[in-house]
Amino acid sequence: MRFTVRAFRAVRRAMTASSLVAAGIGAAHADATLDKINARHELVVGVMITGGPFGSIDPATQKLRGINVDIAQELAKRLNVDVQLVSVQPSTRVQFLQQGKVDILVANMEYTEQRNEILDHVPTPYYQVGGTAITSSTSGITRWEDLRGKQVCISQGSSYIKPVIERFGAVPRAFPSAAESLLALKGGNCVAAVHDAAPLLYPLVARDPEWRGYRTLQPELIPSPSVIWARQGEKDTVAKLDPIVRDWHRTGWLIGVEAKNGLTPPSPALAEWHAKYASSTVSSK
Repeated sequence: MRFTVRAFRAVRRAMTASSLVAAGIGAAHADATLDKINARHELVVGVMITGGPFGSIDPATQKLRGINVDIAQELAKRLNVDVQLVSVQPSTRVQFLQQGKVDILVANMEYTEQRNEILDHVPTPYYQVGGTAITSSTSGITRWEDLRGKQVCISQGSSYIKPVIERFGAVPRAFPSAAESLLALKGGNCVAAVHDAAPLLYPLVARDPEWRGYRTLQPELIPSPSVIWARQGEKDTVAKLDPIVRDWHRTGWLIGVEAKNGLTPPSPALAEWHAKYASSTVSSK
């Protein structure tokens, strides 16, 4: 019996040691994205191309352009690799990331607790975005409360679906993309469309003749920080990218990118973050 107990304890110690080693190996290789990026010398970024200043197609060159594109290209430059841009939609962007079709998302995707449960993100935001509703000036809709019981067009997977239902009693009709949602609004399938304010709807109302006669609602709905998203558990990736984003705030690079893409004056959030990091010595090296 003494031999059996001694043998059992020895086996248990060996199994425990093996488990610890295996766990250590797993932890060391839990985040393989940076290794993949360096091995192929390319960063694959999912970007939103909505037609606004954050993402559109240059009619002259047919190349992607906009704030999302500039951010993706600058990240690759800082990592000293090439960049591949992959167009994603609200209904597909999380799946593209989780399935490994892209390394990260720069896709007009604000931080929410629900998203944080299934993904990781770069802690420092690169922008702040709230939602607004676009509606015809003759619709009689002048405030959010006027949407109660009425159908609103919205993108699948949008973070605005929950508040328009719970806070304002609207009836959402979800579409795969913002473009399809806005087309449905034009077709009379809803009284309003709810999407990001600054990246999309404000520029439409201010500059696009097609949307003359439409207006947007205030205040902005759930203004939230826009962050770069990575797969869950990829701590090394977000730790590598976070100093880069903080350095953009420090130097005012993001304010310059915003102005380059026609958004002036700078958003209050960017001005605040620039002031916060201007005196810091953060380095992305």
